[in-house]
Amino acid sequence: MRVGHGFDVHAFDDHRRLVLGGVTIPDAPGLAGHSDADVVSHAVADALLGAASLGDLGTHFPPDERWRDTSSIELLRETAALLSKAGFRIVNIDVTVIAERPRLATHRGAMTATIADALSVHENLLSIKATTADGLGFTGRGEGIAATAVALIEET
Repeated sequence: MRVGHGFDVHAFDDHRRLVLGGVTIPDAPGLAGHSDADVVSHAVADALLGAASLGDLGTHFPPDERWRDTSSIELLRETAALLSKAGFRIVNIDVTVIAERPRLATHRGAMTATIADALSVHENLLSIKATTADGLGFTGRGEGIAATAVALIEET
């Protein structure tokens, strides 16, 4: 068994759509970033890559033109393929989204289903939670969204 931790943060960008866990969240500002800035998917990918000692998101998907505006769900599919090739399978993933807005309770099921599909795992292996920062720090001031993820993997 191997454990990895992932973290990602992006500032709000009113000129983009908000994508979290591969799901477009309506009526909310988007996030600035090179790809679609999906902090949930990025944190999950980094947790998985870290657990397998395969580097990080930037190592495999650098901020060059090939990956500009890419769906982070596609990056998760690529990450799953890297894990499989390296001889690992996902045991479980736990994600926490830190944001004052938007409220995510009604979107968690869709995010779980989308990420599970991208990783070819059952939804019960994935947990997505959301919390606020109680007005503290950049997320508390409503300047952006952060996400953390912990992944447990094992050799196949």
